[in-house]
Amino acid sequence: MTSFRVATYNIHKGFSHLNRHMVIHELRARLHGLHADIVFLQEVVGANARHADRYLDWPVKPQHEFLADAMWSEVAYGKNAVYDHGHHGNAVLTRFPIASIDNEDVSAHAFESRGLLHCELKLPGTSELLHCINVHLGLLERGRQWQILALCERIEALVPAGAPLVIAGDFNDWRHKANRVLTQRLGVHEVFETVKGRAARTFPSVLPVFRLDRIYARGLKARGVGVHYASPRSRLSDHAALTADFELA
Repeated sequence: MTSFRVATYNIHKGFSHLNRHMVIHELRARLHGLHADIVFLQEVVGANARHADRYLDWPVKPQHEFLADAMWSEVAYGKNAVYDHGHHGNAVLTRFPIASIDNEDVSAHAFESRGLLHCELKLPGTSELLHCINVHLGLLERGRQWQILALCERIEALVPAGAPLVIAGDFNDWRHKANRVLTQRLGVHEVFETVKGRAARTFPSVLPVFRLDRIYARGLKARGVGVHYASPRSRLSDHAALTADFELA
């Protein structure tokens, strides 16, 4: 029996709510404390020359490498938004070997760069590959619907029906329209709905109202879930982190 823990976290580029404080060091400690085997991260800064000049303790390494540290030996980064002084995107950190990495551009318009980071992982004790797709969908409903269709088409084309699959990230789907499409078309289940009856409230993290962050799975059994909120004094990301414990027979 193979079991593992997944976490997803929109880290807000290493800054607290309203960008008041740089908190990438506190975020690293928080992530390590989740004890996850696979971490899906959104809004990860690969490089930012302005922040590097402004903050004395800005990490020399890209954020995904800095956060991985010695905890996660394998790292994948999908560069989505590129600007004159740097870039940011999604990242996957994992203790398992990564067999393949692909980042698909699903930007719905020029003002909001988005991508689907798709990794295949080699799980211990099985020859099956675990498909992990890290998403951060757009803020506008029309673009988000198109991105969900692109996600479905990718999975239908590239993920075998019997292969274990995890889709996690920030869906920005406050009206739950994406949820219906994914569950009906792909046969996935949202793990908090399965275990707790409802998706978790994750935004804003100090006083959460919206259920924006999700973990969907197929071919896996969810054994437990957790939502990790930020206290007012912690000054971490404006999103809560989610964890899910899975079992693969």
